[in-house]
Amino acid sequence: MKGLILSGGRGTRLRPITYTSAKQLVPVANKPILFYGIEALAASGIREIGIVVGDTHQDTRDAVGDGPRWGVTVTYIQQEAPLGLAHAVLTAEPFLGEDPFCMYLGDNLILEPLAPLVERFRTDKPNSQILLARVPDPTQFGVAELSGDKVKRLVEKPKTPPSDLALVGVYMFDASILRAAKAITPSARGELEITDAIQWLIDSGHTVRPHVIEGWWKDTGKLEDMLEANRIILDRLEPRSEGTVTDSEIHGKVVIEPGARVVRSTVRGPAIIGRDAVIEHAYIGPFTSVGEAVSVRNSEVEHSILLEGTSIADVGGRIESSLIGKNASIYRTQGKPQSFTFMLGDGSEVGLI
Repeated sequence: MKGLILSGGRGTRLRPITYTSAKQLVPVANKPILFYGIEALAASGIREIGIVVGDTHQDTRDAVGDGPRWGVTVTYIQQEAPLGLAHAVLTAEPFLGEDPFCMYLGDNLILEPLAPLVERFRTDKPNSQILLARVPDPTQFGVAELSGDKVKRLVEKPKTPPSDLALVGVYMFDASILRAAKAITPSARGELEITDAIQWLIDSGHTVRPHVIEGWWKDTGKLEDMLEANRIILDRLEPRSEGTVTDSEIHGKVVIEPGARVVRSTVRGPAIIGRDAVIEHAYIGPFTSVGEAVSVRNSEVEHSILLEGTSIADVGGRIESSLIGKNASIYRTQGKPQSFTFMLGDGSEVGLI
């Protein structure tokens, strides 16, 4: 069985961060989201993984490499444009061949272990096995209607949902999905939808099995979901300190990575301080990920993600619920008259009090 990870989307809901980097490489608890998917597939015994990439393919190649750190072999599959999940499957056909595979959306995170589900698919051999999760507002998702232990119908973002079971971004297929993807036509938004391909399987008499996952699932395409995923993952970390802590208070689940320095500061977990970061005369509050070589001085940060190389100094108020990109700089000047000076990319958002 092979793995197929989709990492070719443009990530418009996370701009301006995704103007310069793939959304799947934005870190959660200082680890790129994409890595969680690779780890889940590798832990399921899958050793051949194809990654569908788009415009930001070089970033993904540089970050992932050929896969030896996970004990897998990675093949990169270039998609001409983000033309739908079923289109991505067709693009990957030379890699997939006739083998069954598990498709994992690269910006999704699920708590439930994947290995038992992969084993069930291998043993029972349905044509497809889809993961579902109960959600409070099904109108925002693809929704499944069940009949016993089979999927009867899929509806994309229905005004009147037939259930509260939303499609999670993990699917398992045999080779019949290739025939399905070739049989459907583009949707109104010009894409080959995986929901249409799965519905074709159902209508053609193929077996599509559901599995309702326990625990949480996050599509990290929006800032609030990214921060929530960061919160959940941080809360599961085991505390450790491999850096230097001087005249500081460390409370709760805190990870301090090698080379990091915490000086005359307070860090209240769950939180992670990345390699070679410097926290000085500062407060790092719960649910904060401080990336590699980040500097926070005379400032307070809480419930945020700071990407590598960021510098924050002498900020009067507390920074919270924020995602700050690589090598960004936030600082307060002492000159008069007092004013705000910004250099912001397209789609930036700044809140001032």
